[in-house]
Amino acid sequence: MAKDPEVLAHQEWLGYLQPVGLVVSPAALVDAGAYVDRDVIDVQNRFKEWVGEVPVGESEPVASVEDLRGLLCGVFGWRPSDFLGTPEAEPVPDSLEVPLTDYHEPPLRPTYAVRGPAPQNPAADAPTAPPWLMLIQILPTGLALDEEHPADDRHWKASPQARFERLLRETQVPLGLLVNGIQLRLAYAPRGESAGHLTFPVRAMAEVPGRPILAALHMLLRSERLFTNPEKQRLPAILAASRKYQNTVSTRLAGQVLAALFDLLRGFQAADDQRKGNLLRQVLTENPDDVYAGLLTVLLRLVFVLYAEDRGLMSGDAVYVNYYAVTGLFERLRADAGRYPDTMDQRYGAWAQLLALFRIVHDGAKHKGLVLPPRKGYLFDPDRYPFLEGRPPRSQRVAGERLDVPMVPDGVVYRVLDNLLILDGERLSYRALDVEQIGSVYEAMMGFRLEKAVGPSVAVKAHGAPVTVNLADLLALAPEQRGKRLKELTDQSLSPASLNALKAAKTPGDAVAALERKVAREVTPNIVAAGSMILQPSDERRRSGSHYTPRSLTEPIVRKALEPVLKQLGEQPKPEQIFGLKVCDPAMGSGAFLVEACRQLGAALLRAWNFHGKMPRVPADETPELFAQRMIAQRSLYGVDKNPMAVDLAKLSLWLVTLAKGHPFTFLDHALRCGDSLVGLTKQQIVRFHWKDGPQQNILGQDRVTEALLVATRTRQEIINAGDEVPFHLKQQKLASADGTLNLVRFAGNLVVAAFFGADNDRKRQERRNDLLAQITEYLRTGNMNLRPTAAEKALRDEPKGITPFHWEIEFPEVFGRENPGFDYSGPRKLDSRLSYCRQSREGESNGT
Repeated sequence: MAKDPEVLAHQEWLGYLQPVGLVVSPAALVDAGAYVDRDVIDVQNRFKEWVGEVPVGESEPVASVEDLRGLLCGVFGWRPSDFLGTPEAEPVPDSLEVPLTDYHEPPLRPTYAVRGPAPQNPAADAPTAPPWLMLIQILPTGLALDEEHPADDRHWKASPQARFERLLRETQVPLGLLVNGIQLRLAYAPRGESAGHLTFPVRAMAEVPGRPILAALHMLLRSERLFTNPEKQRLPAILAASRKYQNTVSTRLAGQVLAALFDLLRGFQAADDQRKGNLLRQVLTENPDDVYAGLLTVLLRLVFVLYAEDRGLMSGDAVYVNYYAVTGLFERLRADAGRYPDTMDQRYGAWAQLLALFRIVHDGAKHKGLVLPPRKGYLFDPDRYPFLEGRPPRSQRVAGERLDVPMVPDGVVYRVLDNLLILDGERLSYRALDVEQIGSVYEAMMGFRLEKAVGPSVAVKAHGAPVTVNLADLLALAPEQRGKRLKELTDQSLSPASLNALKAAKTPGDAVAALERKVAREVTPNIVAAGSMILQPSDERRRSGSHYTPRSLTEPIVRKALEPVLKQLGEQPKPEQIFGLKVCDPAMGSGAFLVEACRQLGAALLRAWNFHGKMPRVPADETPELFAQRMIAQRSLYGVDKNPMAVDLAKLSLWLVTLAKGHPFTFLDHALRCGDSLVGLTKQQIVRFHWKDGPQQNILGQDRVTEALLVATRTRQEIINAGDEVPFHLKQQKLASADGTLNLVRFAGNLVVAAFFGADNDRKRQERRNDLLAQITEYLRTGNMNLRPTAAEKALRDEPKGITPFHWEIEFPEVFGRENPGFDYSGPRKLDSRLSYCRQSREGESNGT
């Protein structure tokens, strides 16, 4: 479909500037009537009158604007009276000053402040002075905007950009202009949202090829756009509207990512068919959802690499760029698709390149200029889902082993990458997406189960996610029952004409024709044959779908939640007090609230380090802010979710927000766990081997449980306190040791929960509990009982609710065994040693407090 030429014009100049974060969107500009004027010769001539050649240090002279006020008045139509802070005008008021007492520095203060026009429809109690429009900060000529310039270790080690963003956020004047003579940077930092900025180079705008960039700056900063246009057409309104368009982008991208998942599933179906079922037979027999989890992991790996590549956190060496990079692979596949459109699904090689990339991300690589740190972590672990490499389940890779790589067609890889990288015909920048946006987009893939089609099937649109319908079963019903059955499966009603066509259908092809408008072609482009793999949404997924949780929502909620927690620590808490905080999200999903807690607690930790003069040595590949966030993620944040893939996604979200170029993934396995946060037992209930509280009994052995918890706590504390010098694999070993120490305690708790959910009334539950008690008592006496999952535990996992108990005091012993046990904050309710564990039977009967 042809695109609006005005949208293309905006995409052109934005492509030249490569924005950091989101500032303006082409759609919002067009809606506001903001168009790029290509005839800017006169504007450029006037612009050049304010540009001079200025020496910077020992380098050659550079093109620089030394009189910003003169430029804005002479070229952009501002008036001298628009500026506060000049000798002839009012001074910048103290209300636009941000104290830095925690850094022993003078306050942040803009060079100039600019008032906007008075509101067109002011409220009766509105202040008489017009609102602030913009803050302007003038820096020394040539001072790097994104490099730290600390005076000494006692001062805030922050770049001019970071300082300016803090000024904008805390004064709640989100729009600003940061100028160092050679660059004019338009910054947008609304409180509670991610900042973004556009940098306009002065030399380029003074030259003929740079006219589109100058035209864009003139469009954004001309006086009409700021002061006289109708309110909806002014720059602040355009910036706010651009954020709303970004939410729409998230929704559309989520749909494309889901389409990529189904395309990848079809690719592995083709690879399995090529091997006559030998690729996936064993994994489909033993644990079919491992296929779903493995394919989802592939997409999570891709989003990590795309995010890291867009932010310059992967290698820039030509070997990486030309032979490993995902973006480079996509460009080659796109060129191939243009040359060989009919044979892309008969071409191979792209999948093998991705596997090689995944291995070097996990293991690291070093070859001349190519240097990648070993990221480790199980996201890229090649042994986690061996079938992705064509190996059998539970196999371990062997160095130098020759692999029979699955024959996933290049066409599949191309369509997957196209869905991840192209939106509305344009290359999507992961650099411009918040971590919360990425998390919510990939959360759209959660909540499915892998099945095999029993008969010829097709996916039908439904609330939450498409449902694959067995056409043979549908056609076997009486014609009058087919519409009713389809509505039961999909919540979709057919038009009278479609319903009549479905009633008359004789073959699966007839049924698809009748359902044409309801068929989800991105899921099943064609009828799926019996025996093929399909992904069906869970009941919960069908009810709720997926929803974007923007930072504008998480920031104020987390700030309000943490305010009393931080206040209790005193006016200037010490770093060890910040580290002592334990914050938990008991239903973390993609980790949006944990990411925001990481940011806010990281900022609090950085303030504490600076105020108390305890700033540690920050690694060269990190900023102080990033280093503080990484420390908080490892020491203070906890989360639980009953969906194991959500746990992976939450880890990815925290990895992205704490990502450093030269570091492995932040170790989070000890703190982000899988389980049902509402179903579990206290330590004492496990000791008594009963879900009810009552007179103390030491059936399991109080001393045995206490000792196990103490040993596990010590080991887990070693993980939490471990520095960068402790290898990732050693932390994994320590966690495995801690978990192994608690296996018996966890096993006993699971049996008690299994006894409760395995029956419908108290008498039967007690009988099951007594049977299991006899078994575990025999083990404690003789020690000859194998602790593999019993039939009771298996029934618990396989029952309709799919319960995975989570015993808080056992899983997080360092939190519940400390002097003030429990979390300092955990979402809407405080989880501590007196937590009321919800235990409900299948009938919804409540038992316990």
